[in-house]
Amino acid sequence: MTSQRPDAIAIVGATASGKTATSLELAFLLGLHNDFAFPIEIISADSRQVYRYLTIGTAKPSAEDLRVAPHHFINEKNPDERFSAGDFGEEAVKRLIEIRQRGKLPVIVGGAGLYVQALTDGFFDETAGVSNGADYEAALQQERKRLQAEYETRGIEPLVAELFQRDSASAEKYSDRNPRRILRALEYSRVTGESFSNAHKISHVGREFSTRFFGVHLEREELYKRINARAQAMFEDGLLEETASVLAMGYSPECNSLNTVGYKEAIAFQRGEISLARAIELTQQNTRHYAKRQLTWFRRDSRIEWLSGSPEEIAHSIITRLRNG
Repeated sequence: MTSQRPDAIAIVGATASGKTATSLELAFLLGLHNDFAFPIEIISADSRQVYRYLTIGTAKPSAEDLRVAPHHFINEKNPDERFSAGDFGEEAVKRLIEIRQRGKLPVIVGGAGLYVQALTDGFFDETAGVSNGADYEAALQQERKRLQAEYETRGIEPLVAELFQRDSASAEKYSDRNPRRILRALEYSRVTGESFSNAHKISHVGREFSTRFFGVHLEREELYKRINARAQAMFEDGLLEETASVLAMGYSPECNSLNTVGYKEAIAFQRGEISLARAIELTQQNTRHYAKRQLTWFRRDSRIEWLSGSPEEIAHSIITRLRNG
């Protein structure tokens, strides 16, 4: 039977669901099937594994795992470097094309829905139509500092009210009052005079390749059990020491890369704000909340084919589905 060769495939799902293990099984199994003449290269769509030194808290693939197949966006940035979903989308699409030119299958693996979307569906180019990008970035940085100061002194509600006046679509979209998103939409509107939501519509950069999506499904009870065990193991395996080492290198605890479940709690413990038991408990709790948000994001996407079973079983299912079209 003729193999169906998609431009790329994506393996998505919640944290601790087994995405990495599934991708590695897929690499192994594809190497055993002669009708699949192409090996794979893995594009990590994870917002934190891209940073050097942050290993335990991001559950990076091990050195042995990294030898199974080439991986991209693992240990490529320093913790204080800016790397947004848009940055990822722009760079990852270039690598995806290069992987295909090498005759290999790009496999996108990750739980950061915005990063997956930026690569597979396109991303928002906020500088579209801006005559001087450098001036725009400088103005944006200045407004960002001003808004942060306003938020710290006045709280989020006055800023939400302003966003409703400037851009009701964004205000309604961010109804959870997420400060980062509210401030992001406001800073764009204040600097450009345009609504963030409308800019997204007219400045979206699309993709010319197709992706087939597979989701790793676990029952909630099992998923939460894995999350709790992983969080416990992270602290036992040296998360506190890793966090201290990164801070000792001179990186600020305010780095966005450290504004991550696990590292935030480790920093709070080291500051004496919480006990070790509480740090572990909060890491477990916050990771469960994050997993819930991930699943909410992915379940909106009807393209995803959800699969259950062990990593090997899911990898077999993916191969069968690729064959059957």
